[in-house]
Amino acid sequence: MSLQKKISGKVKEAILQLYDASLESVELQATRKEFEGDITVVVFPMLRIVKGNPLQIGETIGKYLVENVKEVKDYNVVKGFLNLVISDLYYLDFFAIIKEDKQYGFVTPEVKGEALMVEYSSPNTNKPLHLGHVRNNLLGYSVAEIIKASGKKVYKTQIINDRGIHICKSMLAWQRYGNQETPESTGLKGDKLVGNYYVKFDQVYKEQIEHLITKEGKTEEEAKKEAPFILEAQEMLRKWEAGDEEVVQLWKMMNGWVYEGFDQTYKALGVSFDSYYYESNTYLLGKDNIEEGLANGVFYKKEDGSVWCDLNDEKLDDKLVLRSDGTSVYMTQDIGTAIQRIKDNPDVGGMIYTVGNEQDHHFNVLFAILKKLGYDWAEQLYHLSYGMVDLPSGKMKSREGTVVDADELIAEMTSTAGDISKDLGKLEGYTEEEKNEVYNIIGLGALKYFILKVDPKKRILFDPKESVDFQGNTGPFIQYTYARIQAILRKADLDYNESITDIKLHEKERDLIKQLGYYPEVIQNAASELSPAIIANYTYDLVKSYNSFFQNVSIFGADTDKEKIFRIQLSGLVGNTIKSAFGLLGINVPDRM
Repeated sequence: MSLQKKISGKVKEAILQLYDASLESVELQATRKEFEGDITVVVFPMLRIVKGNPLQIGETIGKYLVENVKEVKDYNVVKGFLNLVISDLYYLDFFAIIKEDKQYGFVTPEVKGEALMVEYSSPNTNKPLHLGHVRNNLLGYSVAEIIKASGKKVYKTQIINDRGIHICKSMLAWQRYGNQETPESTGLKGDKLVGNYYVKFDQVYKEQIEHLITKEGKTEEEAKKEAPFILEAQEMLRKWEAGDEEVVQLWKMMNGWVYEGFDQTYKALGVSFDSYYYESNTYLLGKDNIEEGLANGVFYKKEDGSVWCDLNDEKLDDKLVLRSDGTSVYMTQDIGTAIQRIKDNPDVGGMIYTVGNEQDHHFNVLFAILKKLGYDWAEQLYHLSYGMVDLPSGKMKSREGTVVDADELIAEMTSTAGDISKDLGKLEGYTEEEKNEVYNIIGLGALKYFILKVDPKKRILFDPKESVDFQGNTGPFIQYTYARIQAILRKADLDYNESITDIKLHEKERDLIKQLGYYPEVIQNAASELSPAIIANYTYDLVKSYNSFFQNVSIFGADTDKEKIFRIQLSGLVGNTIKSAFGLLGINVPDRM
């Protein structure tokens, strides 16, 4: 039983014995820093049950708890708040337990338990990954790791948008202007090569539009529809759908280049997947489900033959699910893909879609339709909606080639981290390879932390230089504290495995143990809220608490060996918890920096 539960039970017991009344619940909170105490019992809600002066009620309960709960050694009452002072023995015993737990804060998933599927990344195959994809990947991967740590089985997946007019644009431009160049012949990553031809298509298309407007007197709308390049791209898409051998071979070759490029970026970013779905395999899914829904009255058919879903009861508009010519829309495919995923993974009881907030309405409609179709798991579908990433220079545009390329961003972050680390001069004796590894850890840590410390729903203005700051709420600041702790552990010249239970704790030591005690609850909250920001900001608070301890309490100058051993142990556990929490964010920590 946790101390909080024990105190709640004893408060209820006190009210029953002293006032002959029953409390349904007891409100507890951390004691505010300006008052003495660790746990505060809020008295005001009790006044509905117990009549009297809140100050006197607090005094009476406080006295009862001191007499009946060995962990409570003292109390004070400030207005309607009963502040309890917890004994050092409790904190020392608690610390002795958690320091031996190698998986502290984590809950082991049940082997046969229900799983969650987390979808993220899901790029188009006409361009390389960019800064927007970076936020998506970091969010999805981190949420999957946090949910796993909270005690659920997790499958990480993505659906690759590998068909449609976008890839035909790149294919056509390469066919027309590529001179048979390949990633090998150019030295470019495959996704970048294909992305260059997407940009090339747009350039030529715009030139043709301008020509049609200025030379042939077309309106802009007419020119956009009649430009030869877009007509050829549409024809190429029709050939692909008809299975034209030459077009399909070109499609396979260029998509293969892109997949190799994506894999390199995923590896550099430190994210991974358990399964992949491809739109070229799933775009026909869903039609059978629509027919079944028609028969069951979930959908209705209009006079033109198109099929719709009435979502007025859900305060959503009617949604088209099949066109009058029988062809699918995106919603049809998403319905079919969701159902297929459950067939492929029968233990999955819910899914999380990591997609930008511009798709909020789409997912509200998708989830409503799947519920109408009667799938139990549809109650456990979540849209991990997130805000866009902006730059000081403005919004990114893929077709104009003005995006922040993910690979270039990673390289820039590593380079910036290297420049700062060289100025600090902390890596003497490291080989160039070892230094570059540390620079990469710091640079990626800065990038990931800057993005993940923000609530997913909020828009981000990303400033690379601000993120690689060794002070403040940044990844490098936290990594630096971890490295400092490792230096302390290396310096320790005595056996610090002894269990210490009989010293007087410094106020800063108590604060640290309290912070460590929050970690399991923080993981559960982050999993519940689908928010890595909760983990990130907890880690920052833990590091601030440790740095305050480090500045105010001498470790190696302790009065006794027992105090020294305890402070080294405490430092070690803080280091392990930083590493654990950062692991949930996909961030590595260096032993030196």
